[in-house]
Amino acid sequence: MPFILRGVSILGISSTNCPRRLRRELWQRLGSELRPTHMESIAVDTIKLEQLNKTFQQMLDGKTRGRIVVTIKST
Repeated sequence: MPFILRGVSILGISSTNCPRRLRRELWQRLGSELRPTHMESIAVDTIKLEQLNKTFQQMLDGKTRGRIVVTIKST
């Protein structure tokens, strides 16, 4: 949502066409070796997926600052 509010386009590919095995491998790498080394210094808050609606409203109201990490429970 912050990208939409700032008029930024996010371009990419459709991951639905990618085999599930490869998607799992890539998500694993994004959480380990490809994870930004400075993530702890740029993230000001961590929330659960269920808290997104409340956080979006806070963003729209101008009550948030910095980066917010959303934790997603893996299945």
